[in-house]
Amino acid sequence: MNVAGPATRGVSTRVVLFGVLALAVNLRAALAGYPPLIETVRADLGVDAGTAGLVQSGAVLMMAVGSFVGPMIGARLGRERALGWSVGLIALGSLVRGVPALAALIAASLVIGLGIGLAGVLLTGVVKHHLAARAGAVTGGYVVSMMVGATVASALGVPLAIALGGWSFSLAVWTVPAVLAVAAWTPIARRIAEPTSAAAAAGARRALPWRDPFARRSACYQAGTSMMFYGWITWLAPYYEGQGWSPQHAGVLLAAWSVTQIPSALVVPALAERRRRWRFWASTTLACGIAGTVGAILLPQPPGIGPWLWVVLLGIGVGAGFPLGLAVIAWRTPDGHASAATSGLALGVGYVAAALAPLVMGLLIDLTGGYPAALALLVAAGLLQAGAVWRIGDHPRAGDHSADGRTVSPASRPGP
Repeated sequence: MNVAGPATRGVSTRVVLFGVLALAVNLRAALAGYPPLIETVRADLGVDAGTAGLVQSGAVLMMAVGSFVGPMIGARLGRERALGWSVGLIALGSLVRGVPALAALIAASLVIGLGIGLAGVLLTGVVKHHLAARAGAVTGGYVVSMMVGATVASALGVPLAIALGGWSFSLAVWTVPAVLAVAAWTPIARRIAEPTSAAAAAGARRALPWRDPFARRSACYQAGTSMMFYGWITWLAPYYEGQGWSPQHAGVLLAAWSVTQIPSALVVPALAERRRRWRFWASTTLACGIAGTVGAILLPQPPGIGPWLWVVLLGIGVGAGFPLGLAVIAWRTPDGHASAATSGLALGVGYVAAALAPLVMGLLIDLTGGYPAALALLVAAGLLQAGAVWRIGDHPRAGDHSADGRTVSPASRPGP
């Protein structure tokens, strides 16, 4: 399958795709390695649930900052070079997490979040510009790569802490894959980097497309799916620890949740692209996520099957949600700069909402002494996402308009 755009300039398409996937592995691993260790961190540092949630919320808030400024930084430095630097920030933050202190944990999490936010926006522009012919499939592929990193980090968080002698060393391990990814990407970026024109730089400095209806709907969509993802990635393991699961088994449950996201993220965007039925697939997978959340609240451990049914439904919902949101932006924007700007707005707003979810959920847990009220917040997030799905509809055909108001020609539509 040829996924190349015109700008790969002699670099193998597979090499460019490999570099994108290697970078993407690091865009959730550092975040996913923390939740299985929350109770251990709380006991070691003597902090409450709200403070523990603040660590994750601070990281996600910085992801929003990175998303908002990513288009401008990409225009100044070049998307390809800036993408490498952003993953370098993830490596730096992971290394600082090796210091077992609350201040170091919070500061390092902020740096990691900034790097992830920058990388997420820049990746969408790189895919649109260099791998545009199959943007949906490629987007699903790099989201799956992110999920693989998250799955491994969730499963190994507690065992690494035991083997290495502390939770801080377990978190610091994720420096290694980030450094390796930057080392692999740097020579690729030098070959494919596009010179930034004055017009492109000026366009990136303009305000984000707040007035565009599609961009606003995409922002609402990302707010819902991001709250669902970051709420569950932070509190799924602690929730089931409260149901009597050991920390190690709860970490395996979180890893299973991540694994079930992979086929959904890989297959559903490609089906939506091929069949021109974005709304159908977005609605179907979102219904699974809401059903899993409601089930986990009302009957956390059904007799005979435990929480595994809810975990599968939740995985399907959040697994497809994020790549579908990115894919529809790639389909409806005319070039890499417009894609980065629209995704910058959507991801930025989404991460602001997602940053509040772990924190507010932690506060609700402290205030109510339990999880139902906190998990009900995720049901509300799903309903917000459902409203956005209905308004966005299916991706455009000839004569429809892109996010910047241009008419979409048949040649610019995604192929079957």
